[in-house]
Amino acid sequence: MTTPCIICVAITGSVPRKENNPAVPITVSEQIESTHESFEAGASIAHCHVRLDDGTPTSDPERFARLKEGIEKHCPGMIVQLSTGGRSGAGSARGGMLPLAPDMASLSVGSNNFPTRVYENPPDLVDWLAAEMLKYDVKPEIEAFDLSHIFQAVKMQQDGRLRGPLHIQFVMGVKNAIPVDRAVFDFYVETVRRLAPDATWCGAGVGKDQVTLNAWSIAAGGHTRTGLEDNIRWDRDTLAPSNAALVRRTAEICEKHARPVASWQQAREILGLPLKAG
Repeated sequence: MTTPCIICVAITGSVPRKENNPAVPITVSEQIESTHESFEAGASIAHCHVRLDDGTPTSDPERFARLKEGIEKHCPGMIVQLSTGGRSGAGSARGGMLPLAPDMASLSVGSNNFPTRVYENPPDLVDWLAAEMLKYDVKPEIEAFDLSHIFQAVKMQQDGRLRGPLHIQFVMGVKNAIPVDRAVFDFYVETVRRLAPDATWCGAGVGKDQVTLNAWSIAAGGHTRTGLEDNIRWDRDTLAPSNAALVRRTAEICEKHARPVASWQQAREILGLPLKAG
């Protein structure tokens, strides 16, 4: 299997804080530095959230703008993917950074349960976010927390609300959502291949299951995600030292399965994104 594997690094998220792991980057400058280290380790996509200085999640477009600018300056060619997730804001505030025209943005096309709350993605908000992504030529990453989300994304592509080819990420291991189950994973992969044969896909595991999803996705020919957003630990007894360390471990899994790690140029080609000077 020679298709290069795209490694996405989710550097911060909305939940982990420095008291959970001091390596979690909170300020914009910390995030830029952590992303640069991850880029040099082999990551070609940076999945980005922003925080206030006290660690509170936010959707502040100004902070996203500074983060995007810093990544583009220090990691030339890296794909910048901004989060429109619901932990950082509500309603249209979740898409307030889309006029920055990042390469990509996350898009959840349906609701589901999270550990202590409902992750609400009502149809009108999903349609508005999708329309903004079309307007600003932002490629969505469909974050599938449920089987119905795959079907909905395909329907949205068919009726023109999303531009294809799709890029779909299976998020597994969130309590009350998709469990980490190999038969379920295989079914999701087969469903994407059947419904959207030109789509690309990525596997993301939460907590201890991050490395499991890395291995499954790499071995199955997909792409994968790592980073402190989803997992702050190296193993049961040790905190992860950095985002870059998690990226390096993922690259080692690629080597084990004879998958080359995608360069930023290859990642852009695979995802149909324009090349930028590096």
